[in-house]
Amino acid sequence: MKTTSFQVNGFLSAVTKAHIKSGSDREDLGLIVSETPAAAAGVFTRNQVKAASVLIDQERIQAGIGRAILVNSGNANACTGDRGLQDTRTLTRRVAALLAVPEGQVFMASTGVIGQPLPLRRMEQALPALEAGLSPEGLPDVARAIMTTDTFPKIMAQEVTLGKGTGHLVGLVKGAGMIRPDLATMLCFVLTDVAVTAEILNRLLAEAVDQSFNRITVDGDTSTNDLVLVLANGRAGNATLRDTKSVEARSFSRALNKVLLGLAKMIVRDGEGATKQVELIIRGARTAAEARIMGFTVAESPLVKTALFGEDANWGRILAALGRSGIPFDPGRVEVFFDRVQMVGNGLGLGAEAESRASQVLKKASFTITVDLHQGKARASVFTCDLSLDYVKINAHYRT
Repeated sequence: MKTTSFQVNGFLSAVTKAHIKSGSDREDLGLIVSETPAAAAGVFTRNQVKAASVLIDQERIQAGIGRAILVNSGNANACTGDRGLQDTRTLTRRVAALLAVPEGQVFMASTGVIGQPLPLRRMEQALPALEAGLSPEGLPDVARAIMTTDTFPKIMAQEVTLGKGTGHLVGLVKGAGMIRPDLATMLCFVLTDVAVTAEILNRLLAEAVDQSFNRITVDGDTSTNDLVLVLANGRAGNATLRDTKSVEARSFSRALNKVLLGLAKMIVRDGEGATKQVELIIRGARTAAEARIMGFTVAESPLVKTALFGEDANWGRILAALGRSGIPFDPGRVEVFFDRVQMVGNGLGLGAEAESRASQVLKKASFTITVDLHQGKARASVFTCDLSLDYVKINAHYRT
């Protein structure tokens, strides 16, 4: 596998300005199109409050076929009732007519402020410009158009060898705040020319999401609009992947995992106001499930996250968070490391010199915190960031 350009055989995309958010003058509406019917798979937020686009996409994904994705920033179209559903259907129907494809094969994704209706007329008027601007080189533009509080566009490409041929994947994602497993607050689209059945694509996607987006947290909040959509149009010409155990399917799975994990790490690095990217590893646990629970408890602790921002090697906050995770363990056996610097042994701090060395680790932009419980052989890791003053400022003024 190796990286490639941000183009995938048989996919076109475009962006335009629909002025969705009042006062905004940036590209905020994007369209991704497969020139031929594509196998479609999706994973969606588990929040009980779901945006209109999520509800409709969940219906349409059951057919396993997709041709287009319409995406907007500036408005979540969540908590907008029947009007929100009707607006989504109207927009996707207009897109379907422009592209001469079935309406049921057009998906929609939205991100932005909750509780406000879409500016339907302005968005409808912008659709012909999207169709006219479709280009094989437009995916980076879409990655920029879907940004909200993101500070940089997040896009990643990968090639995969399939027999004698080569397949391509490009993934793009937005997300910086309201980030927590069950898909964080993010929109993610993966386009690939690999031929694969929708059934296999769904299985591989679920596995990849569990090892990527469901291992990150910025602030512990789960959005109403989270989704991951994958379209696979088969233009690579490989024999269709029908068995997850085949050599080709395993190669494709590794490529998909690499793309999603890379995008997930970009989200953490771009966490709202974040200055530190941290991988928190819990090892020596009885089960991976217990390790994950403990990892997220520590990773989402405001006291731990503010200590990270202050570059304070306050290991006591880590042990305190472990202790309220609900998972039984022996505190007297715990070890804590900042990168390779051991701070805690047998549940006790190792002194001023260790703390001084650990403080140097905390000055880095990216580092690892490892907790060894010495309870078993299982482990799990979580990616998180610090909690800064800017996080409060960004979210205090989000609607303004």
